[in-house]
Amino acid sequence: MADQPAQTRPAADPRRWLVLGICCLSLLIVGLDTTIVNVALPAIHNSLHASVSGLQWTIDAYTLVLASLVILAGSTADRVGRRRIFQIGLVGFSAGSLLCGLAPTLPLLIAARVLQAIGGSMLNPVAMSIIRNVFNEPRERARAIGMWGAVFGLSMALGPVVGGALIDSVGWRAVFFVNVPIGLAAIALTAGFVPESRAPRPRRLDPVGQLLVIVALATLTYAIIQAPRSGWTSALILGLFACSALATVALVVYELRRVEPLIQVRFFRSGPFSGANAIAVLTFASIGGFLFLNTLYHQEVRKLSPLHAGLYMLPMALMLLVFAPVSGRLVASFGPRPSMVAGGAGMAVAGLMLTGLTPTRSVPLLLGAYFLFGIGFGLEKPPITNTAISGMPAEQAGVAAAIASTSRQIGITLGVAVIGAIAGGTLAGGIGPGFASATHAGWWIIAALGGLIVVGALISTGSWAERTARRTAERLQPERRAGELRAAEGRERVLTA
Repeated sequence: MADQPAQTRPAADPRRWLVLGICCLSLLIVGLDTTIVNVALPAIHNSLHASVSGLQWTIDAYTLVLASLVILAGSTADRVGRRRIFQIGLVGFSAGSLLCGLAPTLPLLIAARVLQAIGGSMLNPVAMSIIRNVFNEPRERARAIGMWGAVFGLSMALGPVVGGALIDSVGWRAVFFVNVPIGLAAIALTAGFVPESRAPRPRRLDPVGQLLVIVALATLTYAIIQAPRSGWTSALILGLFACSALATVALVVYELRRVEPLIQVRFFRSGPFSGANAIAVLTFASIGGFLFLNTLYHQEVRKLSPLHAGLYMLPMALMLLVFAPVSGRLVASFGPRPSMVAGGAGMAVAGLMLTGLTPTRSVPLLLGAYFLFGIGFGLEKPPITNTAISGMPAEQAGVAAAIASTSRQIGITLGVAVIGAIAGGTLAGGIGPGFASATHAGWWIIAALGGLIVVGALISTGSWAERTARRTAERLQPERRAGELRAAEGRERVLTA
């Protein structure tokens, strides 16, 4: 009898470990891009004469599009084929990387970053679906997902050093060109070895919801980045904030009425789910601002080479690589609260250590802050997804995880926008020695974000939050069945018309 489940389970795909390796190639280039482009910002600033706001858009054009499209990419892959969308994503990301490397002006670089992000939105969520499809045995699937997570940590750790070495030896354009051969290899291997798969009942597309998401995020990001130039109370900025707020309200109202919404708003009745997404935004806003400020500080204020600036970031990346799996084991043994509280506290203390940053700040203090921030960030990552899906029906876990992934990208976008706008808004001239004092408010914000993470962790993992998760799961079951019935009736009417 013990062998029965294995007999009824589909036969394991003999190519599954090769498929995992191919999917990890996509994660490698996307993970590298997270940190490698930050190291290139000072070189882009000097080469293309970019302002602080221009550098912000170099990062945020990518993360904004990624946040807007990641859920759409996942549902489209379920409908038309995961391998097909994965290949399209690889082509788009590789083509965008090539155009980034060739861009002669900042506007063209930003436009190429948008194309790169469109391709990138089709990679990680679709690759995860492919992995889940080819690994049928639960323990083997867990090992595969663990290896997948380790590759992301490795790419984050390698990004600053690889980026610095490429910029020093070849130039900033090489940080984009390096993606092209990896992308081409992944395209060829995908065509030869990755099996095609689709969801048995794919979700309907939601073009209105998708448009409202883009409008809400784009207007908010533009308003924050543009505000230091135009004035926070100018008609343009207030109008953009109002547009973002109206689009958000319209999105909530519209999605609540849809049978198969792009974003399941009802999930937010769950305390753990709402808390996890809020913590994801706060955590990734911190890392976005942290990387943005430190990269410019080391190269423009301390006048370090890109490679040396990347080596300064290595302690943070290594702590992330070490403590992310430790956090995963802590979550399995003690639940998400200890990791989330300790992670937020570590990030808060690291931010406080940098609030008095000067051009000659001691190296041991800097490295100590980077160690602490890396430990905090590493502890925070695993429990976010765990808490987001806690108490959700099993069939809704993938959608819940996708929303949490979107929240991470929103966090990076807002972190770079807000912290970069505050730091850049205090500069009278270009980026130079005065940038060290201009970062002080940004470090206070990062410390405050760490404190809010601690508060959010305590609230979203308590008994009250668990009760809301149970009630939400109970409500979702009848709503899901009623929605499936309405969808089936709609399809039947179309077929009989």
